[in-house]
Amino acid sequence: MGIDSIKEKAVAAKEIISEHANKLAASAGDFVENRIGERIEGSPLEAPILEGEPYEMIWYKLPISGASAGDGSDFHIYVKKGRSENLCIYFSGGGVAWNEKMASLPVTGGRVAAWKPNYYWNNLRPFTQVMNINVGITDNRDINPFYDWNFAVITYATGDFHLGSNVYSYSDDEGEAQKICFVGHDNFRLSMDRVKELFPTPTKLLISGESAGAFAAPALAPEVIDDYYPDCEEITLFSDSALLKRAGWKDTIENMWHAPKAISDVVYTDNITADWYEHISKKYGDRVKCLYASSTHDYLLSAFINEERSGEYFTDEATQNEYAASLADMCERMAGFSHNMHFFIYNYRMPLIFGRGGTIHTAVRSPHFFIPNTGGITMADWLFDAVGGNMYDVGTELV
Repeated sequence: MGIDSIKEKAVAAKEIISEHANKLAASAGDFVENRIGERIEGSPLEAPILEGEPYEMIWYKLPISGASAGDGSDFHIYVKKGRSENLCIYFSGGGVAWNEKMASLPVTGGRVAAWKPNYYWNNLRPFTQVMNINVGITDNRDINPFYDWNFAVITYATGDFHLGSNVYSYSDDEGEAQKICFVGHDNFRLSMDRVKELFPTPTKLLISGESAGAFAAPALAPEVIDDYYPDCEEITLFSDSALLKRAGWKDTIENMWHAPKAISDVVYTDNITADWYEHISKKYGDRVKCLYASSTHDYLLSAFINEERSGEYFTDEATQNEYAASLADMCERMAGFSHNMHFFIYNYRMPLIFGRGGTIHTAVRSPHFFIPNTGGITMADWLFDAVGGNMYDVGTELV
């Protein structure tokens, strides 16, 4: 047997092993997601549905009439009545779809575990509760400096950064007609109508979000402020991990998602988050304290760099370094907007078990919210200080 033949057989065997490993990982991922969902659904762990007036310090599920997830299923948000007069409007993350391929590949536990392309959550199945409440900034214990605040978590399952108002028709790989409900903005407005009823006059207002919700926070902050809380003077805006440069953003926002013109008109570069923050700084000046956070070599957002460039969803050291360079440029640009613009940059590494390298994706709604960063400062303490008026940078030397 020749050397070439041996090499070919070795490559074929490696591919077979890899395929079986991916299948096992996918099965395990689906199993874990389903078991967690089964444990939550109908048990004391599941947030009760809000009927009537809420009791203090209890998370409730609040169905939103007329709203829907990406697959057309029912939509709800989470709310909690705290013991203070302060309110956090929090936009959840959960991926994005900017073309037909991405729209046809929503997240499942199996795809995540096998590191297969999976671009956005398209419904609010029971498992998604663990992503929304009782973790990080939504932790309901006094370890969290925000635990006694009022909260409204605007959940997300539409793939449009909470910005869309369009039912998008397309054909999948097999030529079958499909639809996705890019109705994140519709859901946002319907949700805020209910939030305003529950929390009419907050003393302090924190508008925040992670990942897709971190894009939404600066894009939708003007509507939250002007249309719902125009009399609130103590306002903080905070996004965690919203850096994804794309030349085609404006076209996607206008023509695929059908976002309001006021949102797309602000976009003029390939960095929409920075564009929206710039608009906030110019429009509100010192009235709004502006904060931004990111890890240095985000393993997930760096994979989207490759997705945009080549249509292949993967991360490696080169794209993670590219992300870090873009983050440094972004911080430099945004620092020039206002003396009220500050940063929390962190480099918590991805666990080796995942084998993808890089740093974690988002910290604000994870246990990392309470883990000290450079200088021994946690994101929780930094954010709470900033909301109280003591603003400073953490970790900027990392980029």
